[in-house]
Amino acid sequence: MTSEAREKHQHGGATKAHRRHHLSAKKDKATKKAGGKMRTLRRTVSRKSLELMNGGRRLKDDLAPWMKTIWVKLRLNTRRKMPDHKSYLENVYAPQAKVYDRMRARGFLWGRKPMLAACAERLTDSYDARRQSSLGDLVWVDLGGGTAENVSLMSKYIPLKRFKAIYVVDLCSSLCDIARQKVRENGWDNVHVVEKDACDFEPEEGEADLVTFSYSLSMMRDPFTAIDKMFSYLNPEMGVVGVADFYVSAKFDFPHRQMTYFNRFLWKSIFDIDNVDLGPERRQYLDHRLVRVFEYNSSGAIPYIPFIKAPYYTWVGVPPTDSNVEKAEAEAKRSRPITFPPTFIYSVNWEDPIVDKPILDINEDDVVLTLTSGGCNTLHLAAHGAKHVASVDLNPAQSALCELKVQAIKRLEYEDVWKMFGEGKHENIAEIFESKLAPWLSQGSLNFWSKKLHYFKDGLYYHGAMGKVLLVVYWMQVLFGYRKKFLKFAGAKTIEEQRDIWTSFWFVKVFLYMPAMVFSVMQQILTLLFLNKATCWLGLGVPPHQYDLIGADGRGMCEYAGATLHGAAMNTLMSNDNYFYKVCLTGSFSKDSCPEYLTKSCFKKLKDGLVNNISVHTDYFGSVLALRKYTKVVLMDHVDWLNDQLVEELASNLEKQVVSGGRLIWRSASLNPPYVKVLAAHGFECHCVHRITDKEYNGCIDRVNMYASFWYADRK
Repeated sequence: MTSEAREKHQHGGATKAHRRHHLSAKKDKATKKAGGKMRTLRRTVSRKSLELMNGGRRLKDDLAPWMKTIWVKLRLNTRRKMPDHKSYLENVYAPQAKVYDRMRARGFLWGRKPMLAACAERLTDSYDARRQSSLGDLVWVDLGGGTAENVSLMSKYIPLKRFKAIYVVDLCSSLCDIARQKVRENGWDNVHVVEKDACDFEPEEGEADLVTFSYSLSMMRDPFTAIDKMFSYLNPEMGVVGVADFYVSAKFDFPHRQMTYFNRFLWKSIFDIDNVDLGPERRQYLDHRLVRVFEYNSSGAIPYIPFIKAPYYTWVGVPPTDSNVEKAEAEAKRSRPITFPPTFIYSVNWEDPIVDKPILDINEDDVVLTLTSGGCNTLHLAAHGAKHVASVDLNPAQSALCELKVQAIKRLEYEDVWKMFGEGKHENIAEIFESKLAPWLSQGSLNFWSKKLHYFKDGLYYHGAMGKVLLVVYWMQVLFGYRKKFLKFAGAKTIEEQRDIWTSFWFVKVFLYMPAMVFSVMQQILTLLFLNKATCWLGLGVPPHQYDLIGADGRGMCEYAGATLHGAAMNTLMSNDNYFYKVCLTGSFSKDSCPEYLTKSCFKKLKDGLVNNISVHTDYFGSVLALRKYTKVVLMDHVDWLNDQLVEELASNLEKQVVSGGRLIWRSASLNPPYVKVLAAHGFECHCVHRITDKEYNGCIDRVNMYASFWYADRK
């Protein structure tokens, strides 16, 4: 027997090699037991490790030219005599030209995309008119265009072939070289890189339709000359000017621009080291020469510097017309009152437009003033043919919702609008918001929706103050096992089926058949827990003064709410008629049960031009009332909110601003609102259309059924 065979026999058939492997495995196992899982030495480098290594190399590639640039700036700034502007730019940007797009343009210059999107939308909006007037294709001049990155970005918003010529003008040779390389690589035959001072440049065509300053205006040593030169070739009727840049506000500035003293001093001092002047004078001069149609003030992160964000703005202006001057002046003054919650209360109007329609009898000569609320009835008034509809709300979030609905109808197709406001969700909301909607929103609305766009991911109608109440109701249905039954109730095909389901709920039986004494005690408990003044104001939009009016009629809040729901459930069909409560139960509308503006026929009328008759205001009702004379005024339940002094003031203003023969309509939580006498004393003949107590209505005066009475008044 050989030594190997003998060894194999003695150790159960294992060779030396096998034993070594076995002992090694035992040792590894013991090590793991003693000190945890042992890392294998032969393991290859992971993909994550490679990414980290690449990230390190990228960090080095980015920071090396940046540090060199800082050194160059310090050296130049300590000289007694600064070099000419061209030499300075070359010294600063030559070391970082190759990584400029990656390090700065894509991670620091934040305002360019919204600026280009806003410009592209306005060019597209007027493109057909230009073609019909034989003006030909567009000409774009990008002053301080650097590496031509703007051209790449613009291609996402508008086809570059629509431009007859694109001029990328810059004074820095190194950046122009990168731009020329980019033009060759992309085959942009209509893009021309011009190494020249913006103060001296003029396009060969003699006229430009679009001029942009992308983080260049603050670096120009003679910006006003550059702006004046730009006006010499800007299309005087259809030209568009776009600016994106860093900024500080003036000491006294518009609300959306205003900064504290500390921030003004800090950022101006920091950028002054970089020879960048952030003074507000440049934007103020543009405001003086053009009409601002789009503006967004925000702050963006700085590469490799955590927790600090630099202020930037996006600004788009056009030549002045009467309408856009008025709009710009109103927009500049907008700010959010601090007493309002950071979102809207209502996502839907809670006034039934079917009942309003015959009373208002809108015609093409009507100038209408209405409260905004959810914005639905504003759109309905326009669809019925009003000459102008002024929609006002003091809560900027309500204005933002109405603005979004208006712009969605203008800019999107029906199916997109249906997904957003019919289903309450849209899978591509971020994309269509950036390219189609954001460029047309006011500063306040853009601020709001930039932070709240997730509403269309989660379900629009479960957001806002009332949406949160509906969300609580939803989870209560789930918790107590009633969700399926409520969905069956909302989908009932006949009113009889719906009534049977409704009256089978135990809480409805309690409401209907509980002894009066027990019900009184139960009502007090429920009111204290769920229907107190705070909950009703913050969740349901019932202010304290209106809450007191309900109590003055001898009805508790619990009884009032119960009668509202019971009347609607017993007399209106949710599945194909009562969209108000259907959206509460399901979180969305159906095409058989939805606001009129979401029907295809109404959408088409609005999109064909009637939606342009709407103006949205964030202001006090009285301030917008004073702007013009009105033939119709929709007060909703606004007067219920006011104390005696404010009612007197409102009645006096209505007397002045509503034309003879004009009409007011309003709803009240009171059966006999005390302010009717005040309106009558100011020249209005008041009439009650119906009350919830009228026997012929069987406890249901309309599909909402939320108010105790409905009124109109004619101006004598």
